[in-house]
Amino acid sequence: MKAFVTGGTGFIGRHVVRKLVERGYDVYGLARSEKSVAALAQLGAQAVYGNILDRESMREGMQGSDVVFHVAGWYKIGSRDWMQAESINVAGTRHVLSLAHELGVPKIIYTSTVAVFGNTRGQLADENFYQGGPFATEYDRTKWLAHYKVAQPLIDKGAPITIVMPGVLYGPHDHDLVGELMVRFYKGRLFAVPGSDFTATYAHVEDIAEGHILAAEKGRTGESYILAGPAVPLGEVVDFWGQLTAKPVPLIRIPARFLVPLAPLLDSLSSVIPLPDLLSGEAARLLSVSYMARSDKARAELGWRPRSMQEGMSETFRWIAGTTPVEPLIGQRERKIAGVSMLVAAFLLLLWFFGRRRD
Repeated sequence: MKAFVTGGTGFIGRHVVRKLVERGYDVYGLARSEKSVAALAQLGAQAVYGNILDRESMREGMQGSDVVFHVAGWYKIGSRDWMQAESINVAGTRHVLSLAHELGVPKIIYTSTVAVFGNTRGQLADENFYQGGPFATEYDRTKWLAHYKVAQPLIDKGAPITIVMPGVLYGPHDHDLVGELMVRFYKGRLFAVPGSDFTATYAHVEDIAEGHILAAEKGRTGESYILAGPAVPLGEVVDFWGQLTAKPVPLIRIPARFLVPLAPLLDSLSSVIPLPDLLSGEAARLLSVSYMARSDKARAELGWRPRSMQEGMSETFRWIAGTTPVEPLIGQRERKIAGVSMLVAAFLLLLWFFGRRRD
């Protein structure tokens, strides 16, 4: 069985590739660089030089595949480069899926996201949930376009596409927002919980990857499957981290409603000075929505069984502990002072902002 994978060195993709190799598939992974070639070789896959933005560069490597996994995507919070988001998430998806259909690949798995639902407003959405915006981030908006304006029309034309829709991911090697928060917490550098009421579903990256392969082996063509764990507010997640690690939890909790009005100001600041992703206008808007969805269909039809948050997050913290250097005490003290200073500055900024609104 031949499998062609895009995004095979990404957070989800490398687990998909490894699991396919373990199952005996001949795996061909799309690679844009020597680094990607080496990473794919280490996983046991054969690299195919190409780019999802260049449709023809994938033709030879994809030819004769029994299944194509399109996992590659653009994800970046706080970036203003919406054209790059559209080119990768929308045009790139069109190139991969349409080429696979043209070549007669019998099974195509497309990685969408529960973020295409937008703000579920506390509702546990299922695969039939739909709304066309508004969206908190460029990632959400462009993935909505790819899902409903690229993948779904191709399905309607007969393309054998099955869609998987992960929720929020975590796990070892996570360098996105959840991973950054977990590292900050472990180091004692998370001095407040921004958007403590932000509620999302959490699942371990290996379980998400397993869901992809189950969708290829058991999923129905034309169907979507949500791969999402329990829905938990961020404040409760951080408290849970404290129980798992016996580390102190931050006492300051900032509800999202206090952060959203700051989004325009943060957007303006980011155009002048570089800000971390957690301090971007998009992050402030993102924390004001809920990404809640249920995985009943994937559990019933695919036999998807994700691990518990206790097991998955304990494993993630063990990885963090093994890869995070111990900081000298003076460094810890200086960082705590800097963190308190940032909180004071943020509080003063809030006072200034709301005072200005009253004026």
